[in-house]
Amino acid sequence: MSIRFPRPRHLLATALAGACLALAATPAARAEAPQVRTQVPGWYRQMLGGFEVTALYDGQIMLDTRILKNASQADMQKLLARMFRNNPTATAVNGYLVNTGSKLVLVDAGAAGLLGPTLGHILESLKAAGYTPEQVDVVLLTHLHPDHAGGLTTADGRAAFPNATVHAAQADADFWLSEEHTRKAPKGMQPFFRMSQASLKPYVDAGRFKPFSGEVDLLPGIRAVSTAGHTPGHTSFLFDNGGQKLLVWGDVVHNAAVQFPRPGVAIEFDIDPRRAVAARRHVFDLAETGRLLVAGAHLPFPGLGHVRKESTGRYEWVPVDFAPIVPAAASVPAAPASR
Repeated sequence: MSIRFPRPRHLLATALAGACLALAATPAARAEAPQVRTQVPGWYRQMLGGFEVTALYDGQIMLDTRILKNASQADMQKLLARMFRNNPTATAVNGYLVNTGSKLVLVDAGAAGLLGPTLGHILESLKAAGYTPEQVDVVLLTHLHPDHAGGLTTADGRAAFPNATVHAAQADADFWLSEEHTRKAPKGMQPFFRMSQASLKPYVDAGRFKPFSGEVDLLPGIRAVSTAGHTPGHTSFLFDNGGQKLLVWGDVVHNAAVQFPRPGVAIEFDIDPRRAVAARRHVFDLAETGRLLVAGAHLPFPGLGHVRKESTGRYEWVPVDFAPIVPAAASVPAAPASR
């Protein structure tokens, strides 16, 4: 007896018919699902040698190019369009939590409720990352603007980090905490002085505000690096562990789409624009030649990455890739020996 195999098209028809019968026998499934419309928690983590670095998202603000200086609006619009950005530009506010193994160190504390409802999420992000405010030992402030120092206190004026000592450059403390400078400032600027003073008050009163002067080692593996200009004592912090380095540079950059290709562009918040531009160019060169990992308060979250030199006077931001944390005890399999 001969065996007859069905042709391929007959097999396809048979399979489709079976699938239709199965679907008909199954209760109808809903194709719709309600939109969730919430984002993941605002933290991202990676290792720096034996230091654990966690980026914390405070929120975002909209910055208009009209507050940028030293370039035409037409040129800046082209730079924004090149990076698929609009004007005003959504600009992140980031802080960085570094667990050295012996100290929990926070660099910048966000804005709390001082600058509107789109900011003030540092504590929420910190808790989502697995820590509590009470565990923070040290807060390092790049400068005393309210989007960096505002999160030091709660809405009722208490210390948000009750066990922390706060450090900032003496030059910034002398400027922002001075009643004389406050009175002499334009009326539109005086509220910013008052915000900074109120944010630091519980730490000053408790003797836990410790200004520093110059480029000094603040803790093992943590050094202050002067990047003054944006404010009189604006400071970056260099973390160094296990042969790896991270420069947390605060407000060296406000608009990445514009200021990397045009580092000469200043912002109207700069106290000394020429000095701020010089500091930015110096830090770009330092980060590029040293291949430093850098972190910026106003770089797109998580604000971690590298600086690449494109041509003379032009740079590009290279963000980190998302990656898992490799357990310290994990070992990398040895490569097979060549034969």
